[in-house]
Amino acid sequence: MAKNCIGLDIGSSSIKAVQLKAGRGGVELQAFGMQPLVPQTIVDGTIMDQAAVVEAIRALWSRLRLKVKDVAIGIAGHSVIIKKIAVPAMKLDELPNQIRYEAEHHIPFSKEDVEIDYHVVIPQNAQGQTELLLVAAKKEVVADYTQVVRDSGLTAQVVDVAAFAGQNGYEVNYAMDPRETIVLITVGATISNINIIRGGISLFTRDVTIGGNAFTEEIQKQLGVSGDEAEAYKVGGSHDEHGVVPQEVERIIEGVGEVMAGEFQRSLDFFLATTADTNVSRIALAGGTAKVAALQRAIERRSRLTVEVVDAWKKVTIGAGLDRNYLMAHSPEALVGLGLAMRHAGDK
Repeated sequence: MAKNCIGLDIGSSSIKAVQLKAGRGGVELQAFGMQPLVPQTIVDGTIMDQAAVVEAIRALWSRLRLKVKDVAIGIAGHSVIIKKIAVPAMKLDELPNQIRYEAEHHIPFSKEDVEIDYHVVIPQNAQGQTELLLVAAKKEVVADYTQVVRDSGLTAQVVDVAAFAGQNGYEVNYAMDPRETIVLITVGATISNINIIRGGISLFTRDVTIGGNAFTEEIQKQLGVSGDEAEAYKVGGSHDEHGVVPQEVERIIEGVGEVMAGEFQRSLDFFLATTADTNVSRIALAGGTAKVAALQRAIERRSRLTVEVVDAWKKVTIGAGLDRNYLMAHSPEALVGLGLAMRHAGDK
């Protein structure tokens, strides 16, 4: 059995590493850690400062004393296009040649500039067509990510889409009725991803360019505090001299939460308006900002659905010697890294 890669989640605010050991009883977490990145190091999924990313990866490997060099990475942002398309039914071995032709009609980039992959959803539907998920990623972005991995002394065995890695991490931990449709929203620092899933299949994905930094920036702007103070207020870890979070902070957080929930709801409304016979049953919230209660409440109000914060370790055995408090504090933001850590060299 092939050994799992280490899940290396290169986000815009931090780099996360997840190491798992697969066994008969499920998966065991052997290592997890995060290394912060200076703002603007990665913008909209594009690496602006390669040296800073390499330094952070090396620091994380050193601190966690990781020996494994094979990693699985995920990419996100506007350089990644995901579309569900239907093509004339054909033999599966004929699809690869046809896909590049079909991609010209669905991808807003030149086919010479992108890496293309696909996943067959339905081999033959009622109309006699093959339904599949088409994924295209700009070659230069893939090259930049694999280059920082190489420069860190590691090998990228798998390049996944962050949205699908998060879905895999979710499915490790949560049972899903095949008839149930859930919305998985992963709120990153600058980009949030919406992935609507039924029966293990992604029906709709969209990246929204708003994330947890919106809370921090608005607190910083309105209260005139430092970035670190604003970040602490956002997660409820900072109080005034009387031991309470200022009322203005709560007001600001509520306002930003409403704006963000509105963005998510627009995507959900678009999906529901263009998809027949689909009732969404719940919303799962991941990412560091998932812990902001005002955001949870705003999404629940707008969607009228139950919102649950994802626990990436819900069904994962925690290895001996790991700090459980640290793991629980960062559980929602570990989901993509967990999904990446399920991958191994050569899998599809």
